[in-house]
Amino acid sequence: MKVPSMMAAEFRRLTASPMALIALIALMCVPILYGGLYLWANQDPYDKLSDVPVALVVDDEGVRTPAGEGATATTNYGEKVAENLLDGKAFAWQRMSADAAQTALKRGEVDFTVTIPSDFSAALNSASGTDPHQARIALETNDANNYLASTIGTQAVEKIRRSVAEMVGTEAAEKLLTGLSDVRDKLGEATDGASQLFDGAGTASAGSAQLAEGTAQLADGTAQLASGAQQLADGAGQISAGNQQLAGYADDAASLSQLAVDALPQARADLAQLLAEQGLSQQTIDAILARLDPVADRLHDVNGSVQNAVGKIDQLAGGSATLASSAQQLADGAGAAANGAASARDGAASLRDGLGTLGTGIGQLRDGLAAGVEQIPASTPELRQAQAGTIADPVQVSSDKVAAAADYGQGLAPFFAALAGWIGIYALFLIVKPISRRAVTALHSPLRITLAGWLTPAVLGAVQMVTLLGVLAIALGFTFDNPWGTLGVMVFASITYAAIILALNVWLGSVGQFLGLVLMVLQLVTAGGTFPWQTLPGPLVALHHVLPMSYVVDAMRQLMYGGDASRAITDLIVLTLWLVGALAIAAIGVTRMTHRRTLRDLQPSLIG
Repeated sequence: MKVPSMMAAEFRRLTASPMALIALIALMCVPILYGGLYLWANQDPYDKLSDVPVALVVDDEGVRTPAGEGATATTNYGEKVAENLLDGKAFAWQRMSADAAQTALKRGEVDFTVTIPSDFSAALNSASGTDPHQARIALETNDANNYLASTIGTQAVEKIRRSVAEMVGTEAAEKLLTGLSDVRDKLGEATDGASQLFDGAGTASAGSAQLAEGTAQLADGTAQLASGAQQLADGAGQISAGNQQLAGYADDAASLSQLAVDALPQARADLAQLLAEQGLSQQTIDAILARLDPVADRLHDVNGSVQNAVGKIDQLAGGSATLASSAQQLADGAGAAANGAASARDGAASLRDGLGTLGTGIGQLRDGLAAGVEQIPASTPELRQAQAGTIADPVQVSSDKVAAAADYGQGLAPFFAALAGWIGIYALFLIVKPISRRAVTALHSPLRITLAGWLTPAVLGAVQMVTLLGVLAIALGFTFDNPWGTLGVMVFASITYAAIILALNVWLGSVGQFLGLVLMVLQLVTAGGTFPWQTLPGPLVALHHVLPMSYVVDAMRQLMYGGDASRAITDLIVLTLWLVGALAIAAIGVTRMTHRRTLRDLQPSLIG
């Protein structure tokens, strides 16, 4: 009996009765139902998150902030966040009170709650005060409702946190940039003032130089004046001393002259007495005395002149003394003036030097202010708004994909298609005879027997994979970068699975069929169809690199998403090794069976 004849006989057996045909069709639909329904249910769950009920509690009381010119305004960041969430419609947000949200979460009416506390705005505004602290957003979940909902809630709150940080950061940065712009304007004004001050300092420096020169001349002049005044005081002192001496002589002369005048009457009387004693007549005496009277008169005149001259000399002496005193005072004042002029000269020189240093410093200040103005870029409200947005959110993620799945369901398709292929083959072996024992008894060709036992489920599995691909492409709308290559991998995977389960059944019978189920479970967790295989525990990582489904999933991803075709070829080489190895093991088992035939081999198999 040839291989096609054995296959035809098996197909006739599988369709021999209506119930057998129904069973075959039902088992043929197993991978289609498993893969198609699961991927349909999970095709794009993220697009349905807007239907997930979430409670939003806003208790924020807001905060008073300056509004200019002494006025204040209430800022409520919690309400802004709530408006953004409600407008975004990422979830089915429902505003509730805290108690109502707690009750709804316990009853399962919402999947999680997000609470914005009363001090939310105050905390966000605290960075500018003396008690800076972080604002808090409270997430409360209930894993009894749905564990993934809790995970999604955690991610949602993190997005809220980032959006709030960006919003607050933008406002803070815009205020900072506005203040910086004001500082730039004030620095410009300060630069202009410094320029004017520099010019004034230059003028003052020039004036101080002239002042220093003038005070130097003044100091020289007052020094000469002080010297001359001292000489004058010395001369006046000498004159005063001479006049005092002259006044003393004059006073003596005046005294003598006055004595002479005062002595005339007594001298006239004594002369008259003497003449009388000489025997002269009274007439003669009178004549003599008459002759002497002009002398007396002259003496009186001389005495008056002397007394008058002595008075003048006394006045001269007094005046010269006063002059000497005044000259000394003048000399003292001129000395003081000379000292003051010298101090003024030194002070003017210091002023001149100080103003020069001041001018240099003001010039440096002016240049520094001008440089500071240049360092602060000029801005406009629009530019500041753009800059604030950049400061608050400085990193923009540019996402690119070497190979891309259209949605979540298409991302899972390689894994569930590979798994559906195994399930489909496993289900077929519930009714397909792995090896006909009668054929083993009647034939002597283990290779033909093995091929016939493999090709029957392999053909049926290929039909399953073609149908499944049609469901994915037509019913679910999945796209394939290389549809024929993807179909080829699916069919090749199915026939490889058929060879593996065939070998298990040939060697172990019903136990082998059960091990096929165990092997499916192992591949379910090691194929890396959901999480990256690198996250698996060490022993499972080793199985990932050995079991065939890992390579089926990888090959489908490369061909379905437009990845690296060379990787798909490598995967197919590994699957080929599994296929050839499984068929060889099955053939060895069939060979063993042909050499140990008994009457029990003619009995129907427990499977089928």
